[in-house]
Amino acid sequence: MLRIAMIGCGAIGAGVLELLHGDADLQVAAVVLPAGAHSEVREAVAKFAPQAQVVSQIDGAVPVDVVVECAGHAAIEEHVLPALERGIPCMVASVGALSAPGMAQRIEQAARRGRTQVQLLSGAIGGIDAIAAARVGGLDSVVYVGRKPPLAWKGTPAERDVDLAALDQPYCIFEGNAEDAARLYPKNANVAATLSLAGLGLQRTQVKLYADPSVTENVHYVEARGAFGSLELTMRGKPLAANPKTSALTVFSVVRALANRGRALAI
Repeated sequence: MLRIAMIGCGAIGAGVLELLHGDADLQVAAVVLPAGAHSEVREAVAKFAPQAQVVSQIDGAVPVDVVVECAGHAAIEEHVLPALERGIPCMVASVGALSAPGMAQRIEQAARRGRTQVQLLSGAIGGIDAIAAARVGGLDSVVYVGRKPPLAWKGTPAERDVDLAALDQPYCIFEGNAEDAARLYPKNANVAATLSLAGLGLQRTQVKLYADPSVTENVHYVEARGAFGSLELTMRGKPLAANPKTSALTVFSVVRALANRGRALAI
């Protein structure tokens, strides 16, 4: 049985707990929550993982085989890096955190010092395995185009450039590399960062972001070319019911990664 420590239990974490409930191969042994966690969060843990201990940090008191981060960028610094240093394998859902200068190097070095491994999860996007494999033979270009309904960009720099509520046609709110996209739109950085780390890196991965009144879902388009040939992928992600800002596929990608580690057959 794989013993799991989960960092966070928001919309993603609660979704993962629900899908793992009763699984004989995968057991959530600990859930890391801040002291002031809302009562509904603790209720979700009690409902779907009654055997789990709620803790404030991963300190060895509860034996675990893997740590999975579902809590956002700050959890990388606070929990993932120390766990790696102690030799505990980790899975990271908030891949956008690695867009911060030096963070990818820090997390890799922590894993090396702990003689363990950190796995970056694919989250809301597909085709990561193909792009990572294509990199081996040589990639020439990777382009990511993201489209969301206009009001999904509220609270971002796009509000300074255009009246989002009045848009009646697609409007490009950003065009540049993934590094700048992650800096300007940090809450939308996970997909572009994941593609970058699988492929050509933050500076060579091209990104376009659109506020598009013709779409009702988050639409991801990826185009890659190289020695392998070419790839084109379009995904229309449905949001998580508990949090419309989160893709449902993100939850499923966490569960799949845990199953691949904890079961006899992996794919």
